[in-house]
Amino acid sequence: MPTLVRLLTILALIAGTIYGIMAALVYFVQPTQTEVRVPIILPEAEPAKAAVSPVAGPQASAATDAAADPAELRR
Repeated sequence: MPTLVRLLTILALIAGTIYGIMAALVYFVQPTQTEVRVPIILPEAEPAKAAVSPVAGPQASAATDAAADPAELRR
């Protein structure tokens, strides 16, 4: 049992030391603010292409109507 108490005491001292160092950094160190500029190179935009439906003919409108109506999907 004395070994466990010794281990816990050492771990508590280490944790307290780390906490004290962090508290000292918060209270005594003032961060410097600087402006950061990062150049971003944008690629050239290509003109938009017209959307082409893979389904052709009168079936295209029927497929679109069926997809729009959920009741048709249950049949």
